[in-house]
Order: sequence, then structure tokens, then C-alpha cells
Amino acid sequence: MSVSTARPVGRTRETVAAGYGLAVVRIVLGIIWLHESAWKTPPGFGEAAGGGLFEWTNFAIEFPVFAPYTAVVEAVVLPNFAFFGWLVFLGEAALGAFLIVGLLTRLWGAIGLAQALAITFSVISVPGEWSYAYYLLVAAHLAVLAGGAGRELGLDGVLRPRWGGSGSPLARLGRVLS
Repeated sequence: MSVSTARPVGRTRETVAAGYGLAVVRIVLGIIWLHESAWKTPPGFGEAAGGGLFEWTNFAIEFPVFAPYTAVVEAVVLPNFAFFGWLVFLGEAALGAFLIVGLLTRLWGAIGLAQALAITFSVISVPGEWSYAYYLLVAAHLAVLAGGAGRELGLDGVLRPRWGGSGSPLARLGRVLS
């Protein structure tokens, strides 16, 4: 007796269900990023009062996790804090918006993973912080990145077939990043 190891061609109930599950993860992450961008108030981002994003960025120095990251925060980020504050604020807002609509999801999943790691390296050792939240944030972005989570309930699912029919370099890039 032989057992077939061939994979089913096309979409199955299981692959569709998995796609919807990833879509839910993607949309929830997008909502979280939009919510979290709201307290990072420009233009000072808390620097004058020693609070807000400035305070949380300083935790990387006060409660170091990874020495090279701490050194970069101290030597590069804090001396240029206004620039990095805007980068974080706009980046997290864009990250949330792109994840919610499911456009270029793999690209934004990678950006979210990088941001989740930066946050983890900044605050995971802060007394009272629940470290597992940061592990979950990293894991969720890995799932979005690996799973192409914008293909169900997202614009990636609408645009990928069009990009696949085009031979242009931009269309190929769109398929890779979605």
C-alpha cells in the first residue's frame, strides 16, 4: 500500500481558514500599532518632561538588555532624538495602516518585526514589564512575515494576481513584498 504525499492543488478549507487566521493576527497587530503610535506625541515626544517615548527610549540605557543596542541608543538615537521620534511615530502609524489594509504585508511584517525587537531590547528588563508580551509581538510579526498575511482580507490578495500577470520588475517586487 502506498501513501500519497502530494499536496492538494489550489485552496483548501484548511488553507483558507489559516489565511483568515493570519488576517485576524495582521489586523489586530495593525490596530495595536495605531493605538501605540497615539501616545508618542510630536514634536518633542516627551523629551522636555522626561516622559513619553523619550522615557521609554532611555530604558534601553537604564535597564540594558543587549549591550550593542544600548550603545547605539546612547550614541546615535538620543543625540538625534527628534528625528528618531518622528521616525517611530510615523513608522508605527504607517505600520498599523498597512497591516490593517493588508498591503505589502511581508514588507510591513519585517518592519514590525524590527520595531518589535527594538522595543524588546529597550524595555524587556524594566521592572514590572511583562516580557511575554514582547515575545508574542515578535512571534506575531514572524507569522505575518512568513505567512503573507495580506492574501486573505487584504489588498495583497487583490493585487497579487495582477502583479503575477505582469513581467515588470515593480510587479515582481510587489509579489515578493506581499
